[in-house]
Amino acid sequence: MSSENQKKRKDLNAAEIGALAHLYRAEVYRSTIWRTRLDTTTNWAVVTLGIALSITFAAPTASALPLVLVGVLLLFFMTMEARRYRFFNVWRARCRWMETHFYAPMLHDGDLHLEENWQQTLAEDYWRPKYHVSMMVSIGRRVRSTYLWILLIQALAYLSKLIVHPEPAKSVAEVLTRADVGPVPGIFVVMSGLFYILALLAIAIWSFDHDRKRSIRGDRSSGSSMG
Repeated sequence: MSSENQKKRKDLNAAEIGALAHLYRAEVYRSTIWRTRLDTTTNWAVVTLGIALSITFAAPTASALPLVLVGVLLLFFMTMEARRYRFFNVWRARCRWMETHFYAPMLHDGDLHLEENWQQTLAEDYWRPKYHVSMMVSIGRRVRSTYLWILLIQALAYLSKLIVHPEPAKSVAEVLTRADVGPVPGIFVVMSGLFYILALLAIAIWSFDHDRKRSIRGDRSSGSSMG
């Protein structure tokens, strides 16, 4: 380890270490609060879908339209949750940064320092705070972790309703006819729903590949790499 790299890492005294410990506790608290907000949005999505399922399957003659309209609400909740995730990720990333570059080397037997300029990176993040992930990456992560399963339940329930009620369908054409929404043809409704799910799935796959490549690169050149 060169003397030039050693200069990048400031030696902290006891008072500064204590202050950093309190800072870590504060960041853990903030990340916990925002994690709770993420769970709240997910609960709204699950409850809304549950209500739509109850209305749709209340009777064989009930319309499948509530399962179509709930997709708009799910998209709204998902967008709101993705925005909240960007805030949550700031606090989470700072906690992880301190755990990796301060606490882990402190507890390790040998000389474990993953980043020589980790203090500078953390200081810059406090001095010029910004999101660590883009909105698109945030949406992809939320789809992968939660909303993919919610959307699959919605799609399966919708198709089941069209196929089973008011009586078992005898052909694909009959299923598409049941999907008609006023003047809008059923084929258009079904294809729109399929595009909706495939588009979100594509974003989820892209965000996974983005995170994987970023992890492989180990790019720590800026504060945004903390996320």
